[in-house]
Amino acid sequence: MKLQCPIPRILLPVDGSKHAKRAVQFAGRLGASMGKSLSGITLLHILTGGYLSRHMANIDFRTKIIEESEIFKRIKEQHINQDIKPFLDESEKLLRDAGVEASIERLIRDGDASNEVIRTADEGNFSAVMMARRGLSELKGLFLGSVTSKIIHAATRQTIYIVGDKISKDKAFPIPKILIPVDGSSYSMNGVEHIACLTAPLKESLDKITLLRVINMALYMERLKSGTDPEGEAQQILNDAKTVFLNAGFAQNLIETKVAIGKPAEEILKEADQGEVNLIVMGRKGRTALKDIMIGGVSSTVLQRSINPTIALVRSS
Repeated sequence: MKLQCPIPRILLPVDGSKHAKRAVQFAGRLGASMGKSLSGITLLHILTGGYLSRHMANIDFRTKIIEESEIFKRIKEQHINQDIKPFLDESEKLLRDAGVEASIERLIRDGDASNEVIRTADEGNFSAVMMARRGLSELKGLFLGSVTSKIIHAATRQTIYIVGDKISKDKAFPIPKILIPVDGSSYSMNGVEHIACLTAPLKESLDKITLLRVINMALYMERLKSGTDPEGEAQQILNDAKTVFLNAGFAQNLIETKVAIGKPAEEILKEADQGEVNLIVMGRKGRTALKDIMIGGVSSTVLQRSINPTIALVRSS
């Protein structure tokens, strides 16, 4: 089975915060482990205009006049040189020190943080965005940063990595323990294939990949009445997912399969906590079917409550 590497180009939004620094460290370790399959990382910083307010409180941003003035250009240049360039330099050094050999580019753009990240990701044909749970904005949602939340909803052409509060101390590979919930859909299988590709060259660095099928207790009796054996169905789903890894050359003992009965989000969170996983991988349904994230479904609950592991939302195609 030949799998194409899922993340040849990474967009890495940074803002100088400790959260963004952690995302850079994660991207560096993962990028280094990918070797030549990674073609490049782009560090992106968005100038949102806050620096101007410190200097020019009475500016009317509804006009373009200030943007074309010499004083604006001087203030902007000073801000970039004094405040932005140092943490971009630090971020690039962190990536190189981690062992990234691919090209590293820098972009500085003006505008709304979330809109510019999405636009840059789409226009640049980036395959993955890696970012912190918070940062990029002083505004914060209840649990995820508001900018991060908006990007999750709108950037559906990329796989989004939300870097957790704890990353593995293993400098060679940041995700030795991986949890992949599966439900038999093509979306969850995208997540399986994503990880099979990403980790295939690094099997010796893996501790365990856990495939988890949660049988929703609320639907259990309904499935039985319809003539379906939920546990037999769950085992088949797990076998299909495991086969992807076996066909890609993974050893049997690296792949663990589990069936749980209960509320899907709660069982995923419990397994992630008990297994001390570094990465949770979930498929996503694409632009027209993000209701699960928006209205508090399984993905939303896991995103909001699982703080320590990194979470990957794998693009639908």
